[in-house]
Amino acid sequence: MNPSNPPAIGIDLGTTFSCVSRLDDFGRPITLSNAEGDKSTPSVIFFDGTDVVIGKEAVKAKGTDMVHIAECAKRELGERLFEKQLAGRQYPPEVLQAFILNKLRLDAQSQVGDFTKVVITVPAYFDEAHRKATQDAGYIAGFDVLDIINEPTSAAIAYGAQQGLLNSESQNTEASTILVYDLGGGTFDVTVMKITDNVFAALATDGDVRLGGRDWDQRLVDYVSEEFIRQFGLDPRDDPNTEGRLWRECEDVKHTLTARSKANIACDYQGQSIRTEVTR
Repeated sequence: MNPSNPPAIGIDLGTTFSCVSRLDDFGRPITLSNAEGDKSTPSVIFFDGTDVVIGKEAVKAKGTDMVHIAECAKRELGERLFEKQLAGRQYPPEVLQAFILNKLRLDAQSQVGDFTKVVITVPAYFDEAHRKATQDAGYIAGFDVLDIINEPTSAAIAYGAQQGLLNSESQNTEASTILVYDLGGGTFDVTVMKITDNVFAALATDGDVRLGGRDWDQRLVDYVSEEFIRQFGLDPRDDPNTEGRLWRECEDVKHTLTARSKANIACDYQGQSIRTEVTR
């Protein structure tokens, strides 16, 4: 890597998690770790007085300082202001996204040195207002945004790299058509792509910018809350911190169901508690 000509960095600015990647000296894509040693950073912002905390520590604060937490700002891109007031003011969603991008920048710089050129991915179903707001977030964070590319396209290129289709000596005479199914934390895309030699062409795409893992979490939170109301006549969602703890519990149990066929979600509120079983 030439220090005088730093490479462009790829950023997946996700609804719930974000990550950064670069090409190594052999042209292979690698994902960079953040300051906490993880490959992905929660896209959560905690306004702690005059400090702005991003990532894992912000997630921890959801159980005690939920009113000072901003999450899923990606869903509000294109709107004038984020729906929630934070630290006494309402921020445009792209400013909140810029806070996340700045955290990613600082973490990446500790490994690759200073850089400004980036490519940021967005859902294929993002309209021009969403894309412009994403680009603005990059500029606010101090980046030179080279391109905004569709997430399914980036996934297809990664697939092509893994299959050796991007090598200069590779000439794939037989065209292949692939389906890229991208179900993220907040958005869902399906794209049909055709790969011929080194050319990746999107043939069709469809999706929903408000459908993802976050919505699975919401259904679980509502499911447990409705059971709590049925038993005790109390809604745990009425208290932001209780709701924040329930969100974390539901998200954790959702992940648990990957390995187990059933699990219990615990909820405590105003001296009452329940354990609600959920199955796959």
